[in-house]
Amino acid sequence: MSFTMHGVGVSSGIAIGHAHLVSHALLEVAHYEVPEHLVDAEVKRFSEAVGAVRADLETIRRQLPPNAPAELGSFVGTHLMILADKSLAEAPVKIIRDERCNAEWALKQQMNSLVEQFDRIEDEYLRERKFDVVQVVERVIKVLLGHPSQVAFEKQESGMILVAHDLSPADAIQFKQHQFAAFITDVGGVTSHTAILARSLNIPSIVALHRARDLICDGEVIIVDGNQGVVIVNPDKNTLTEYRLRQEQWEIDQQKLKRLKLTKAVTLDGMAIELHANIEIPEDVAQSKAAGATGIGLYRTEFLFMNRRDWPDEDEQFEAYRKVAETMKGLPVTIRTLDLGADKSANPDEERNCTNPALGLRAIRLCLAEPHIFHAQLRAILRASHYGNVKLMIPMLSTIAELRQARQLIERAKRSLRDQGVPFNEHILIGGMIEVPAAALRAEAFARELDFLSIGTNDLIQYTLAIDRTDDTVSHLYDPFNPAVLLLIEMSIRAADKAGKPISVCGEMAGDTRFTRLLLGFGLRQFSMHPTHVLAVKHEVLQSSLSQLQPVVKKILASTDSERIEPLLDKLNQ
Repeated sequence: MSFTMHGVGVSSGIAIGHAHLVSHALLEVAHYEVPEHLVDAEVKRFSEAVGAVRADLETIRRQLPPNAPAELGSFVGTHLMILADKSLAEAPVKIIRDERCNAEWALKQQMNSLVEQFDRIEDEYLRERKFDVVQVVERVIKVLLGHPSQVAFEKQESGMILVAHDLSPADAIQFKQHQFAAFITDVGGVTSHTAILARSLNIPSIVALHRARDLICDGEVIIVDGNQGVVIVNPDKNTLTEYRLRQEQWEIDQQKLKRLKLTKAVTLDGMAIELHANIEIPEDVAQSKAAGATGIGLYRTEFLFMNRRDWPDEDEQFEAYRKVAETMKGLPVTIRTLDLGADKSANPDEERNCTNPALGLRAIRLCLAEPHIFHAQLRAILRASHYGNVKLMIPMLSTIAELRQARQLIERAKRSLRDQGVPFNEHILIGGMIEVPAAALRAEAFARELDFLSIGTNDLIQYTLAIDRTDDTVSHLYDPFNPAVLLLIEMSIRAADKAGKPISVCGEMAGDTRFTRLLLGFGLRQFSMHPTHVLAVKHEVLQSSLSQLQPVVKKILASTDSERIEPLLDKLNQ
């Protein structure tokens, strides 16, 4: 049966493929009683699942390349040891027999007991080993539930469309190494970090579908229209033909944009505009250069900290930052210091104690609270500055006191490098992000103390409108057209211009062509966006005349509600 679902399109394009349901196995475990005469068979089913996971892990260990980091082999070895331990290999069997329950339930109960024991350990390193236990149990439960193993998953064909209840940014970053056609989720907002990563993957993606994970079956043919936020399940022949034609036209349009790669971004009246790219990992630089970006305006370093059991040390960070700096060959590379917190956690299994993480210990607050982590990252960024045109940017500033405290720690890191004779750029530029209304209102004061500013529109909108941008239940209230938001952006650009300091926009508005001319009219001369949006924004720049924008821009700034702003913006973009 064919049916259609509507959600929020977060990455444009059209994909046609087969559904692959992503399991969060621990959430799917149900409890049921096993008849006494089938208990032995249930024990056998459990033992076979453990054996299958052991075989998978052994295969992964054998297939590790010779130059793979030693930590990978150690990681697999640790999981094999946990799997062989009596507490997981034998204790669930006793629970199955004593309680006559299904194997999944018995294993999960034993896991909960072990996690409680780990939580009582005072030593932090040992306490965090509970996450290894959870990961091993998740593997076994996936086998028991009949989901593909990770080994099988990695070998599956391209063209799959991932269907999940939710995907953490940590999940999404792993997908960069696979060839998926699209992904769709039940929950999420248009500017959640998972949505942002979807755009960086350059694949059609839709969130906030609510029941896609329940209604779609593995292997069903589905169409994902990221332009309209529509998912069509089991389309009929005519619909399939129509969407294949749309898909071809979309790809033709994208090929036409590629002709602009070597064209300089200059307005009709001769104003040069800088178009930079946002990246998450060093490998994204290739895509940025292919799009013709003239720099990296935002390197989100927190993704180096994800999907791992420990923090990356200084040397590992340095190598990643240096690789980007050297690959860009003298073009600017703006490295943002760690911005963990809110919907980005280093370990996705870790529980959050904060009721509202977006307002909690995140970004610069976290770095100032953990100076040893911040010190290692600052040293790594400073060391990388010797190998290219590196700038350092501090996220989520809200007070001048925070900025000054951060600058003191930067100076401390510089002194430690000088004492050791380690080379770095003594005059590295230090910038800050305008993401909090308090910072936007005091943008001129921040501009006086910094070398450059960058507006993070995603969080600025979230904090200005009190809307959790990861919550699909209020996503309809997330409004970049809101006059208060536009006023704060224009005010920040004007303040930086008055102080004679450069300012960019690195949030999602920078890559949204609906806002290109408006931001130009505000006085913005540097945009930073996902590489996939660079050519489309350049196309808008090339067709814009700054002098002709001003009358409409003034009317937009004078408007008091979004409903009046949207038609004016349409007029501006005609």
